[in-house]
This record gives sequence, C-alpha cells and structure tokens, in this order.
Amino acid sequence: MILKHTGILAPMALAVMTLPLAGPIHADVETVDVTINDNDALSTAPIAKSPAYAAIGQGMASYYGNEFAGRPTASGETFDPSALTAAHRTLPFGTEVQVTNELTGASVVVTINDRGPFHGNRVIDLSEAAARKIGLVRRGSGMVELAVLTPDA
Repeated sequence: MILKHTGILAPMALAVMTLPLAGPIHADVETVDVTINDNDALSTAPIAKSPAYAAIGQGMASYYGNEFAGRPTASGETFDPSALTAAHRTLPFGTEVQVTNELTGASVVVTINDRGPFHGNRVIDLSEAAARKIGLVRRGSGMVELAVLTPDA
C-alpha cells in the first residue's frame, strides 16, 4: 500500500498493522511509503541541538557536602549540597562544566559558583549531589575530565 501526500489529512493516514498475540511473528510485513512536500509543517520543524562542550583538561575531583550547607559561596550564593554546583579556581561564576568520571564514564553538568579547591592536587570540588551522580561519594575523590559549555552551541 502506498500513501501519497495529497491533502491535509494524508500525513495522519498512517498504516495500522495488527500483530497476533501468540505464535510466531510473520515476515510478510506491508511497506508504507509516505511522501512529504517541502511546504509541509513537518518538514520545517526546528531540530533541537545538543549542547556542545569543549574539553579543558582532567584531574582529581573531590566533593564537599553538608558541613558547608547554608554558608555563602564565593559568588554570594548560599551553598546547597543538593544543587549541581562546583568550585573551580579560575572559571567564571555561572560557567557550566560537564564533569565526567573517568572510571565509570558517568557525567554531570554543574554550574561554577565557588572558588577552590585549595588543597592537594584537585582541579574541582563538586557538590555532594553532583558527586553522587557520577559515583564519587563512596571513594571521596576520583579522576575526572572537564569540558565547558561552548557559547552559541
């Protein structure tokens, strides 16, 4: 069966196929060809873009949690361990950073709202919620890759 776009109802007239509830699946499936003109609303719908990130390095990440809850961060925001935020030494406040755990491959996007870390060889301090999302809470720290959201992505 072939459906051609001849009017406003043609895109909605899709073939309906009924499969048996029990027994083997049959290979004789009918093909449906739907032609859509360039002037159709379906062909002009915007396609959502995925955000683009640019790698900025890797290093050791740690997290800070409830002991700092309610205290002001360097940006003036109140620290909330359940928010997806982080501290970085130099990135501007408000920068969105994708943090990927090198061990598990899990990623989280955080917003920089504090300064640090100022101890050890760490490159970023995550909120407890962000660390939990990428599996760093149990170990306390881990190697991560950092990437910043690129403008006009």
